[in-house]
Amino acid sequence: MIEIDHYEQVRQNLVLGPINAPKHKKIIKLMQVFWNEEEIKILSYFGKVGKWISPKELEEKTGIPKNKIKQILARSVKVGTLAKKGARYSLIPLLPGIFEKYFIVRKDTEENQIKAARFYRDIMKEISPAEAVERSAQVFRPLLPYEAKEKLIEINESLDVKSQALPYELVKQLIDDNEDFAVIPCQCRLIGELTGEPCECAPAEMGCFLVGMAAQMVPNMCDDARILTKEEAIQFLKDTEKAGLVHNATHGSEELGMFICNCCSCHCGALYPARLVHVKGAHKSNYAPKINMELCVKCETCMKKCPSEAIYHRWPIESDSSDELIGVREELCIGCGICAANCPKDAIKMVKVRDVVPKKAPKLGDISFGELITL
Repeated sequence: MIEIDHYEQVRQNLVLGPINAPKHKKIIKLMQVFWNEEEIKILSYFGKVGKWISPKELEEKTGIPKNKIKQILARSVKVGTLAKKGARYSLIPLLPGIFEKYFIVRKDTEENQIKAARFYRDIMKEISPAEAVERSAQVFRPLLPYEAKEKLIEINESLDVKSQALPYELVKQLIDDNEDFAVIPCQCRLIGELTGEPCECAPAEMGCFLVGMAAQMVPNMCDDARILTKEEAIQFLKDTEKAGLVHNATHGSEELGMFICNCCSCHCGALYPARLVHVKGAHKSNYAPKINMELCVKCETCMKKCPSEAIYHRWPIESDSSDELIGVREELCIGCGICAANCPKDAIKMVKVRDVVPKKAPKLGDISFGELITL
């Protein structure tokens, strides 16, 4: 009799549009942290992500009484590795999906959280082929720093673009349009701390920023959520910018008002794998940095803060150093404005170079990113 590999069966169903779970031993080990043999056997009767199934249907498929099925699956729902809507259940992708929910609610044992963090960290390092990174990159787009409109933007009327900064380009718009604000720990930096590889830019507590209804709801989901006043929210955003964190919002105007991730390039699930293989990890903003070499003192602050490693120091050859400069690799730059926000001499301005308008929230299969992490 052939032994059924229930983990492999479930792995094949952890698919949502471009999101999948590669056949890799660490993926299976991660799944073994999330689900024991009793749980995975029931999950093997599920369909793909987003296909909802009731206890009654599971009873018919497995022969296990539906009340027993509810008891078995209760733990998975509690820790965030299984979605439940009403009385029905659905699988969730490993990343993004379970990754965010699991480390936001943090209801599993400390031992399991550390194991899961270790496997997720390894997966980000080892399972990031260029194609997969390119696909996942379609979710995020950087917003310009808080004071960009007043201090960091240079209007260039000679370019064939609309020079005015628009709401979907500015993080400040989230402050102006809302009264409720909250912060939850960054899941990406959290797994670094749990595995002994903390971020050197910022701690996990300097994490994801939520506004409006999302900020009102998050205390019910996350014990580590912090509610902020408007003044505290403004200061929080400025602090993240000084730390070199990128305001990554969902690339779609429909979800712009929900939340933003404040991302570092050494742990972020989008920026870190992209930096490792040098492919696009997020949509570019409509802006690019312009360096005034008369003001620039070549201190390299912008180089050290740049999350994309797009800024370089070209050392001089000429005796008078007239050919020395700080340059930008346009192909790597995502237009986040972190260089301009941190320049001590105000030598960098952000210039609008394109007019890409996000018309709607991107879909991952049949649902958006925001819908996915709130399943």
